[in-house]
Amino acid sequence: MSRLILLNKPHGVICQFTPEAGHRSLKDFVDAPGVYPAGRLDTDSEGLVVLTDDGALQAAVSDPRHKLEKEYWVQVEGQPGQDALRALQRGVTLRDGPTLPAHAERMGEPVLWPRDPPIRYRAAIPTAWLRLTLREGRNRQVRRMTAAVGLPCLRLVRWRVGEWSVEGLAPGMWREIAARRNSG
Repeated sequence: MSRLILLNKPHGVICQFTPEAGHRSLKDFVDAPGVYPAGRLDTDSEGLVVLTDDGALQAAVSDPRHKLEKEYWVQVEGQPGQDALRALQRGVTLRDGPTLPAHAERMGEPVLWPRDPPIRYRAAIPTAWLRLTLREGRNRQVRRMTAAVGLPCLRLVRWRVGEWSVEGLAPGMWREIAARRNSG
């Protein structure tokens, strides 16, 4: 039977099992031989990483051709106006080409675990939270998209991949669930 693990990856952890100098790796949190991440989450981001030992499931989750939704909660510097939200919803042009349209909306400040280290705080510069849902996964895409519309990313949490979410998992914690194809 295939294994499927949902991990809440802490900030500063590399999304691989092989350690690199100066960074903790998935090996520091998950003791489940034979599982690998289905997709990546950059070191500066936190939240849901799906791990599996099933190659077909790994491809279904990570391959952009399957267009599986990935929901991010993004704290940005500044206050997003309608123009910025519409640009994200239409898709923005990055150096590696235009992005697919995204679901983008403002959200209230979520109740999350404290980030370690905390984000920089500047009293004179307001921040806001966005819910951004993508169906592709380029390198540092969310950060590049928000920057392209004038909203630098301060904190990035991947909350959901398809029907799976990080809800109820503290940073560094994981749970194994029944492996079935995610309907997206």
